[in-house]
Order: sequence, then C-alpha cells, then structure tokens
Amino acid sequence: MERLNKYIASCGICSRRKADELILNGKVTINDEIIRELGKQVALDDVIKVDGKVIIKEEKKVYIMLNKPRGYVTTSHDQFNRKSVLDLINEDVRIYPIGRLDMYTEGLLLLTNDGEFSNKIMHPRNKIEKTYIVTTDTKISVEQIEKLKNGVNIGSYITKPAKVKLIKNDTLEIIISEGKNRQVRKMCEVVGINLLNLRRVKIGNIKLGNLQSGKYRYLTDEEKENVI
Repeated sequence: MERLNKYIASCGICSRRKADELILNGKVTINDEIIRELGKQVALDDVIKVDGKVIIKEEKKVYIMLNKPRGYVTTSHDQFNRKSVLDLINEDVRIYPIGRLDMYTEGLLLLTNDGEFSNKIMHPRNKIEKTYIVTTDTKISVEQIEKLKNGVNIGSYITKPAKVKLIKNDTLEIIISEGKNRQVRKMCEVVGINLLNLRRVKIGNIKLGNLQSGKYRYLTDEEKENVI
C-alpha cells in the first residue's frame, strides 16, 4: 500500500503538494471513483486516473504467461465479486491482462506492465494469430468447418476467414487474427457447434505448452522478442 499523493508524484505527474491539490479538486479517481481523501492508500491492483487519464508508476517491466482456469474473469475489479486472474499472480507489481478471455474460456493469457508490448500484441495492424482448441459434444461436419473458414456473421460483424483444422470428430483447432468479444464462441454458435470447452493455446509465436492450469511463468527473452 502507498499514499495516493506519493503514488501520483512517483509517476512523475507533479509534486506531492500539487497532488494534494488535484485530489481536493476532484481530479483524481481510484477505480473510477472520485477521491478527495488526502490520506487514501493505493493498492497494487487499483487503477489510478488523473484528469481521466490512467497513470502507471514506472516499474521493472514484467511479462507473464498464465494458464487461465475456467471460472476466472480477466478484469481487476468485478461488480459481482467473481474470481480474477490477478488473484493467481503472486508478484509485487501492478500488471494487467493483454486482451481478455471470457469467464468460461481457459488457456493462454499474457499479463504485463509494458504498454508498448501490450499494444504490439493487440494492435490490429500486426494481425497476430491466436489459436484455440474447441471441444464439442457431437461430430463436426465438413459444412460447419467450411463456414468457419469462409467467415460468418456473428451479429454486427462478419468474421474474416479463419484457419480451421479437424483434430478429432469432436475437436477443432481454430486460428483467428481478430479479437472481437467472445468471437470464437459466437462463430461456433452461428454454425451450430455446441461448444463444451474452449481453450487458447497460442498467441503469435508464444505457446502455452504444458503449463498447468492456474499456474504462471515469466516469458523468456526469445518469446518477448519474437512474439510476432
């Protein structure tokens, strides 16, 4: 924990005295709540904004791979008090997930405090591929596979052609370079695939490998440099 004015000053925004003025004038929020208490303490997973802009204290850059279990959300603060992936990370640094996996999706999730690295992975121009394993309860047809390959209408958006490979009668590998909300789930629903389990196993050149569910590790230098 750290006093709010000290945290603001350590981010290079202003002096502690000026930070106190910003707080008293309602210019500072913690998790989108306006704070006017000068002695307020900041927790590691708090999101601090000054004049509506997120500020982050300069820290050692951290790059983590997590095998996200089913039942965890990828937000720092959840209105329903559901378990967060950050509860699984025992590190004394402020990090955040790169992108999201929905509560019922498992697998590879990257976390960092490096905004440039995060943007490199998330920016559409880089077209970083994400690989998912889909398990269903029925035999998958050739027609369903072809529809997924060609792109489908998931509501307000037509997906780009996907790379799809049948692994077993009830298991597919789907590779996409987009990142629409719950995209793979919606794609499967549109073509009539009753999805039982969804797991992400690869982002760019970074593979989940045999990392156990709920466990995490640091990325290697090679993984960081060659993610694309």
